[in-house]
Amino acid sequence: MTTETAPRIALPGGEMLAWSDLPEQRLAAGGPLAALAARIVPAGARVLLAGPHDPALLDRLAHAEVTCLLRSYPDGVALAERAARVVVGGPAGLPDGERFDVVIAGAGLDAVESVEGTRLGWGGVLDRLVAALRPGGDLLLRLDNPLGLHRLVAASPWYARRDDDAWAVGGVLDTDRPANLGQARDRLDRAGVRVDGSWAAYPQPAAATALVATGPLAERTTSGLLDAVLHGACAGGYARRDVLQDPARLAVDALHAGRAADLAPGWLVLARRSADAAAPAAAGRAELPVALVQTGPPDVGVVEVVDGPDGWCWRAGPAAPAGPAAPFATREAAYRDPAVLAGPVPAGRLLRTVLLDACLRRDLDTLRRVLRGYADWLTGQARDDGRIGGAVALAGADNVVVAGDAFAVLDPSWQASEPLAGDVVLARALWRFAAELLTGGYAHPWTSTLDVAGVAVVLGGVAGRDLDRATVAAAVDAEAAITAALHGLDADRRGTLATELGAVEPTDPPVGPRSYQQLREAWLRQREELTRLAALLKWTEELLTSRERALRRADATINLLSGSLSYRVGRLAITPARLARRGARAAKRRAREALAPKQEEQQ
Repeated sequence: MTTETAPRIALPGGEMLAWSDLPEQRLAAGGPLAALAARIVPAGARVLLAGPHDPALLDRLAHAEVTCLLRSYPDGVALAERAARVVVGGPAGLPDGERFDVVIAGAGLDAVESVEGTRLGWGGVLDRLVAALRPGGDLLLRLDNPLGLHRLVAASPWYARRDDDAWAVGGVLDTDRPANLGQARDRLDRAGVRVDGSWAAYPQPAAATALVATGPLAERTTSGLLDAVLHGACAGGYARRDVLQDPARLAVDALHAGRAADLAPGWLVLARRSADAAAPAAAGRAELPVALVQTGPPDVGVVEVVDGPDGWCWRAGPAAPAGPAAPFATREAAYRDPAVLAGPVPAGRLLRTVLLDACLRRDLDTLRRVLRGYADWLTGQARDDGRIGGAVALAGADNVVVAGDAFAVLDPSWQASEPLAGDVVLARALWRFAAELLTGGYAHPWTSTLDVAGVAVVLGGVAGRDLDRATVAAAVDAEAAITAALHGLDADRRGTLATELGAVEPTDPPVGPRSYQQLREAWLRQREELTRLAALLKWTEELLTSRERALRRADATINLLSGSLSYRVGRLAITPARLARRGARAAKRRAREALAPKQEEQQ
């Protein structure tokens, strides 16, 4: 394609003709970044989209006039039909006098600068973009954290990248770019823009499924919502990846330490350029969300949390276009209804965190109190027939918050299609927690010889409920059906999933990222189990050997005694007595038979 067939593409020079920067990993409807951008961009605004972005972001900005600034000509061709104008060649190609209401650099500044043109560096690109921003306009900028969680858990070092897109590998060695949020604020202040809001991006800078405001991350360290958001984002974002340690556990630990914002893989910063006296006043900015989370099926879209007069509240964003529904019967087990997310976010700590903390401290009193309160709460939610439906039927330890003695479902949008037996609901929640406890290698106060079902039964006893293995087996089947429904699995894959869940052992590594740390712990547990089994086998062999030796000694003694003189004399002495006893029994029997007819005649 040439510029004659694509008149919206401007080539001022410095374009990269055989290169593409568009992200391979794309989120539904552009993910949280697109949702935030759509919220801060007013209708009719002139927007500069600097760098490569998901094409879905342009769809979310259809209410504005968007100019794309790219370095890749193929990317410009791909986005030409969605944007009002495309400039290919880097920041040097922007006209000096052109101003925009909003500048969005959601992919960072490294991919804005072309390697075929004049190199400006990170600071030079920032100054050029700020110069293109009208007074009172907004800048939405992504910053990568050189000490972020994604680097702490990476199996390969950041400085050894050989990828095609690694034209510049940013790190703390580059003094031109900020290395933390404090430095970012200072650098943006010097550039003439003031930071009004910042969000921590998890689990990857380039593919963030969760954006959480940095202020609440530092202040609300015990929030069950933030706990669940960070854990869910990292568990899903690193699934089936090789990592050094569990990123979800590290993120939650950082939250509890008040360092979740400092260890975020990246940040999204919203800054405003100071307005001149002669410049028109900036349009009122929309309410900034506390968190934006992409979770669940693709058709759910991004779920937002805002800070209202009564505290944090759910606000479901526009749903992504729904794909064709899977024709599997397993979809009927559970579903998600984002319309339910319209009320306040329940406060409290996440139940999973409370239980893990009690297990690690061997605090049986806390475990007994919390588990009994949880079981009583489930019982109180049951119908007259003892069955539980709706969101409570799926309320496991990872979706329930605890505030004192009160329990509440954190995300009520997950719904069970059919009510479940109350014991099955409790057993499912306890089995899931037991599986995480054992496969994760957490210390706990019970014997190490218990399997997952056994620990679930013990937890049921601690909760004051008499659960048996049959109930736990039914709960595992329900877990397979619910998981298959939420992920759209067919009957065959559901059967495979049920088999896999039923075969989970304490020596298995946890499901999710392939963490070297957790794999090593699983190997140690397997070694301990093999050592125990080897010792048991050795003891059994020694027992069998000793019994065999005893039998051989007894057989030899019998053989020896049977050939001795005393044995023969004894047999000669015993034989007459044995014969006399036998004769006496025969005589007694004959006398009884003879007397029987006479007794009958007398009667």
